[in-house]
Amino acid sequence: MAKRVFEVWKGSNKFILGGRLIFGPDARSLIVTLLLIIVPVIIFCVFVVRHLRHEFSPDNAGYAILVVAIIFTIYVLVLLFLTSARDPGIIPRNSHPPEEEFRYDSSVSVEGRQTPGLQFPRTKEVMVNGIPVRVKYCDTCMLYRPPRCSHCSICNNCVERFDHHCPWVGQCIGLRNYRYFFMFVSSSTLLCIYVFSISALYIKVLMDDYHSTVWKAMKESPASVILMAYSFISLWFVGGLTGFHLYLIGTNQTTYENFRYRADSRINVYNRGCFDNFLEVFCTKVKPSRSNFRAFVEEEVQQRPTLPSTQETDVEDSVGDPRSKVEDDLDIGEDILKISQRRNVEEIDEDICSRGSNAPPHNTSEVDLALSSDHRAPTIRLDTRHSSWGRRSGSWEIAPEILANSTVTESRAFTTPKEPYQ
Repeated sequence: MAKRVFEVWKGSNKFILGGRLIFGPDARSLIVTLLLIIVPVIIFCVFVVRHLRHEFSPDNAGYAILVVAIIFTIYVLVLLFLTSARDPGIIPRNSHPPEEEFRYDSSVSVEGRQTPGLQFPRTKEVMVNGIPVRVKYCDTCMLYRPPRCSHCSICNNCVERFDHHCPWVGQCIGLRNYRYFFMFVSSSTLLCIYVFSISALYIKVLMDDYHSTVWKAMKESPASVILMAYSFISLWFVGGLTGFHLYLIGTNQTTYENFRYRADSRINVYNRGCFDNFLEVFCTKVKPSRSNFRAFVEEEVQQRPTLPSTQETDVEDSVGDPRSKVEDDLDIGEDILKISQRRNVEEIDEDICSRGSNAPPHNTSEVDLALSSDHRAPTIRLDTRHSSWGRRSGSWEIAPEILANSTVTESRAFTTPKEPYQ
């Protein structure tokens, strides 16, 4: 049965409702955030707003305070949901490195032989607003990160326009949810101001009704005092965060860029001016997700390599394709015993050639006769095939029956090929 993308996702994300909602690995912290919002609002509505229903004219106008508190809280919770339960701009990882960026380095030596190894340029340069910007290669996702993209070590994903990973919402903040994150933080700031103001108003009403001092009014409503203290402390956090992100939006920076490149004095190539920067964040269409988490996984069809003909082998050897040579070297290196056998037979071949240079054997029977008289060995089968030892080097294979009558000595010393490795 075919699986869906979210079922085989290699990141650390958590999916619910069949991949419709995506969260970060620390999504449990979202419960704490919900409690920090909902519990104070409930206390506010029960112990403060309920007593202010008839304190304003016309009668029952105080219900507006309760309605505003409930609606505004729901609005904040919706923004929190849009921030934490959607794709922040994840770039799907590749299943293999980009082949167009392959480079071969033959500086790696394996037992005296030059073996080419795959190399990737660690950085590339792309043009942004006419200025070259260096982008890095991500070994985990096997792709070159677009500008302003970074790999989140918590979610284990590359995220477009990565700002930071927020533990309070349990999600990365990136291209597709930064707008909602800022609106959530700024709305939470306004909600704190609203709760603080109404609680202080209730203290003032108690002072006027009982003609008492502020201390006696605070004793009459300890919930108002607690809410005012809680709102004041929260304002330092969400209010300061709102002001900081207003600065980042006005200068078109991300939190990651601000903290990482602050001391480098780099030119901000993304800054379009304060007004255009705000338009870019709030008035542009949110890009669709790059990943369809509910789609079925398509299995890659692996093509079997075709065996080249004799003419094709000559062409390939003349070009010197490093990848085919690597495959041959790996095939040879799998079994040291076979390599030793081939080495011993090659010595036999050289001996035969040296003895029969004046009158080469006319057929296979003469070869067998020479071998039986000089070396006392059974029949040896010669197969000519493509090998990395030379351009047209013969690859000797010993017939199965020879192993029963002879002893093969394992040797790790390799004979020097007639032609240099290419």
